[in-house]
Amino acid sequence: MTTRKLSAGDIIEARCTKCREVLNHRIVAMVEEKVVRVECNTCLGVHNYHAPPTAKEAKAPRKAAASKPRTTTAVPRASKKDPTELEREEWASLQPTFDLDKALPYDMNNRYQTKRLILHPVFGIGLVKAVIVPNKMQILFKDGIKLLRCHCL
Repeated sequence: MTTRKLSAGDIIEARCTKCREVLNHRIVAMVEEKVVRVECNTCLGVHNYHAPPTAKEAKAPRKAAASKPRTTTAVPRASKKDPTELEREEWASLQPTFDLDKALPYDMNNRYQTKRLILHPVFGIGLVKAVIVPNKMQILFKDGIKLLRCHCL
């Protein structure tokens, strides 16, 4: 039996990257005797040649004793809390310690220090959590942490 050499334009089986199946393809490009690019005859997609998977030998079945037995006393996974909910809880725990008379009105051109109370016209009372350079600070309000502009050193 003689086998004919493949050339551009011949039909070959290949794994299509679009269809995700082994289908007939037309050879588009070759390098020496190696198929490089093909065109799917079904979806007309042009892609690199992927040889169809070879038939694998059947594996011997595993023994049940070799695998680890599953424990039935697994601890249920704890659900994660919403970050904004955690921020609200933190604000609620700190709120009774606030001295509202010491709260500074918010002005983006002022300088602020951490753990300072701020009175914002929209968000209300807040606590400066961190001053971030350049010119920003994190403030914990009742609705959560907000990033506001400030004049930093």
